[in-house]
Amino acid sequence: MQYDDVQAVNRLHEAYRAITEQLGRVIVGQQQVIEELLVAMFARGHCLLVGVPGLAKTLMIRTLSEALALKFSRIQFTPDLMPSDITGTEVIQEDKLSGTRELRFLPGPVFANVVLADEINRTPPKTQAALLEAMQEHQVTIGGKRHVLGEPFFVLATQNPIEQEGTYPLPEAQLDRFMFNTFVDYPAEDEEFQIVKRTTADMTAEVTPTLQAEEIVALQRIVRRVPVADHVVRYALRLTRSTRPNRQGSPQFVRDYVTWGAGPRASQYLVLGAKARAVLQGRFSASCDDIRAVAHPVLRHRILTNFNAEADRVKPDDVVRRLLESVPVDDKATGGNLPELFRSAGPGAS
Repeated sequence: MQYDDVQAVNRLHEAYRAITEQLGRVIVGQQQVIEELLVAMFARGHCLLVGVPGLAKTLMIRTLSEALALKFSRIQFTPDLMPSDITGTEVIQEDKLSGTRELRFLPGPVFANVVLADEINRTPPKTQAALLEAMQEHQVTIGGKRHVLGEPFFVLATQNPIEQEGTYPLPEAQLDRFMFNTFVDYPAEDEEFQIVKRTTADMTAEVTPTLQAEEIVALQRIVRRVPVADHVVRYALRLTRSTRPNRQGSPQFVRDYVTWGAGPRASQYLVLGAKARAVLQGRFSASCDDIRAVAHPVLRHRILTNFNAEADRVKPDDVVRRLLESVPVDDKATGGNLPELFRSAGPGAS
């Protein structure tokens, strides 16, 4: 990686500022949520947004797709939704000239760059599983034929934490496919004031596309090539391994409250998330602070608490918070084993 990569990092940092500015024309506040969405996207991950109705989750995702000039598709998950309603299906078509019939594949809404899986827990597991191959392999298989999805490809799912009656909670295997589990909280008072003023007036904000699909794919490759010092990777590993109650050396509160901890995919996503966050902020290497910043969205849905935790009202976020307090950070000199280019480069490098 040389000079061109440094320029690409600067380009991604500038694009991040431009995208957040465009989103700010439509979305009030929610800066943390927007950052986590963009980190997941540029790390080639998927994101699950959890929040009560009316917090603009759908609007946020749609506006993001417009700011990135990507093809957007929304799937409203309902109890009667079938897998073919997502992936597409084969239909018989007749050639009027020759009279011959042939099977033709009609693509479903999953064939888009940004797929909004709205209220994903409202549909049965058979239909939820239709997304698994697409999320992991970026392809779908219909009638024994493989159909590759266009790049970039992101699944952004929403879920309502209340009204769980009649819903189908995502199984752990599918939850693990989501890089981030992002909480969308209520806005602050001043933010809610601005929301009410904007939405009750005759104004329509326009969003200007900032990045094209080809640029996003190229920038995703840059994120993968960002170096990470060994002590930062070790810190990510210690966080993940400390969530496992049966591992020797796990904290006592993990043994008391956790049934199952996070798997190796959590360590991978901690490092990838740290890389993407560093680059979006204009830095050329990930740090332990970046690992800590993405720890909650990466780990909260990969920790399964037990009855003791429920009795003591301990949530997975509480476990993650205590882990961040108890797992030591290896404060080595900045730079570590990083190439000289990345130790000396900065946001204004040329």
